[in-house]
Amino acid sequence: MENDTLYYFHFTMFVNIGYYRYPAFVLCLLLYGFIVFANIVLMVVILRERSLHEPMYLFIACLSFNSLYGSTGFFPRFFVDLLSETHLISRPACFTQIYVIYTYGCNELTILSVMAHDRYVAVCQPLHYHSTMTSKTVLKLAAFAWLCPAFFLIICISLSSKLPLCGNEVQKVFCANWNVVKLSCVPTTANNIVGMLLTISTIFLPFCFVLFTYLRIVMICWKSSAEFKGKVLQSCLPHIVSFVIYSIAGFCDIALSRYNFDEINPFVAVILSLEFVVIPPVLNPLVYGLKLPEIRRQIERYFKNITVTQKNQAGMCT
Repeated sequence: MENDTLYYFHFTMFVNIGYYRYPAFVLCLLLYGFIVFANIVLMVVILRERSLHEPMYLFIACLSFNSLYGSTGFFPRFFVDLLSETHLISRPACFTQIYVIYTYGCNELTILSVMAHDRYVAVCQPLHYHSTMTSKTVLKLAAFAWLCPAFFLIICISLSSKLPLCGNEVQKVFCANWNVVKLSCVPTTANNIVGMLLTISTIFLPFCFVLFTYLRIVMICWKSSAEFKGKVLQSCLPHIVSFVIYSIAGFCDIALSRYNFDEINPFVAVILSLEFVVIPPVLNPLVYGLKLPEIRRQIERYFKNITVTQKNQAGMCT
């Protein structure tokens, strides 16, 4: 079958739930609304408050922006498919979705690795923290976290988009590169090599780096006082929780793409497939907003000021 005849891909993992798709649509819409609201609030509070203009908080703002980016790349299309009888997506839209969702996933891990470096310097080299983590360094690290995955993914997706395909069924609720590559009519050695390099550079190396930095932090804390351990735990716990949540969600998505879908309950398969693009954007603002006292205090102050302003305006109108 010629490549240009397969202009559409068909998502096969959507389960026929009949009229239940309308409550599911409302639930997902509320979920997306919460993701947008919570992450925007976190970003606005960090950017508005000068006391939060520190590397750790600025990287948290990058994490929130990445959550918005990834969610927006997934949910609008997912809403359409929930209400549709047919689940078709054009080739250009499919590869665009692959790029957005994959850059979201890789960015998440590279940002978490940059945040781990920040915590490592703060705990293990406290006297050199302000001279090491300057505004210029923070900008370079943030640019690296975004540009490195983008570069590799452009190459990876360019190779995939040129493959002649012998099918159009994608066993997902969104487009995934491996599921498209499996439809190829020709050997995919080049795609496999680039995919392996992408996995090593944006997943394996950042993952190992985070584990290494926390091993060093644990070694420093082991010899320190209980008060110092408490401060380190308060500072690092939200990052550890985010890292664990993302690692589990990412592992489920990767494992699912390599598994035989006929052996999995379709509802379980859909839930596991959604974890990767839903759970981190939902939990990250909750983890950082509730667990870091400075952010929580500024959020409470921000909403208190909004409430007071609205009451004053209402009083002026009456």
